Amino acid sequence: MILMTKFKEKLHHGWTIFVAEYIKFPVYIMLHPLKGFESFKRDKRASMKVSIVFIVALVVLNILAFQYTGFEMNNNDIRDLNSIAEIIYIVAPIILITVSNWAVTTLADGKGKMKEIFMMISYSLFPLIWSTGIALVLSNFLTGDEIAFYTLTLSLGLFLMGYMIFFGMISIHEYGLVKCIITILGTLLAASIIIFVVLLGYDLFQRIYGFFYTVYREITLRDLI
Repeated sequence: MILMTKFKEKLHHGWTIFVAEYIKFPVYIMLHPLKGFESFKRDKRASMKVSIVFIVALVVLNILAFQYTGFEMNNNDIRDLNSIAEIIYIVAPIILITVSNWAVTTLADGKGKMKEIFMMISYSLFPLIWSTGIALVLSNFLTGDEIAFYTLTLSLGLFLMGYMIFFGMISIHEYGLVKCIITILGTLLAASIIIFVVLLGYDLFQRIYGFFYTVYREITLRDLI
């Protein structure tokens, strides 16, 4: 009986922490972004564990959406599902924006650390996670004439995510409105440069690999002759 009581107390305590950290605080940030992200930074309310959970949740929901979105709104072929690719589609942009924003804001006297930028972006995924889940459920009940509700749900999630990231950057870096907009444009430019360099490096690697592989084949064929 005592063990059962202790178990219930631990379960209640765990549930209370879960609701506070994974639901109430992200909702507070979404409704009061400046105050929320100020608490996020000043009071160290952010948690890396919560950030990772949000990213994992979005990856899982995207994989489920690929397979189980209603047929009227789903043009995917289940044979094309690649879980690794789905992970990369979510994680790579987050890392890219984090690094790009840190690089730009470091030069522009930004106060945010790379860890804080990463967690800010991860927390901003909160509305997108909910909208993706709701849209997935709705897609299996809506008819062709109601597809607009499905699109609206996803669009609202994307809008709120962008809204949170925008105010998050203002708060994290302690910028004004104009400077924040300029650094966002700089972040997009830096991200484009990084993508270009990565693609250039990948192409160069393929060419070098192709050259050495050709040389290897030539030597191997000559030995066989």
